[in-house]
Amino acid sequence: MVMNFLRNNKIAAGLLAVLRVYLGWSWLSAGWGKVTGDPFNAGGYLNGAVNNPVVSHGEVVYPTYLAFLENFALPNAELFSIMVAWGEVLVGLGLILGVLTTYAAFFGVVMNFSFMFAGTISSNPWMVLLSIFILFAGYNAGRFGGDRWVMPYLKNMISKIKTA
Repeated sequence: MVMNFLRNNKIAAGLLAVLRVYLGWSWLSAGWGKVTGDPFNAGGYLNGAVNNPVVSHGEVVYPTYLAFLENFALPNAELFSIMVAWGEVLVGLGLILGVLTTYAAFFGVVMNFSFMFAGTISSNPWMVLLSIFILFAGYNAGRFGGDRWVMPYLKNMISKIKTA
């Protein structure tokens, strides 16, 4: 019943549009300064996450994630700086415009969990919770946005590729 409401109801689509724009603005405002301001460097954040991992009872809670940060993310901090800054901007734009909405919400959740695994709580759990509604709603979350035109176009293009 709730899923049917989220996925098919026009009132739900309107509520989801408000939720989308709120989340999108949060992402866009977080990334915009990183893209347009002084050069953003994730190295400091990554060093902090490596040097102060999430610990419970004297043991690292996410040892695999810590190994990923130490051995891959930190040596490639420049790449991660670009990915985080532009990822935040693109997730924000996708949600605000309602274009590829569920994909934008998914990648936003991935970033939120990455930040939480590194030990940053902030607004990340709240953003994940709100994003879940967008993910469950699917296409209906972008009904009053660009997905109204983009998704049928993409489906048409994919069906043409399959039949070719």
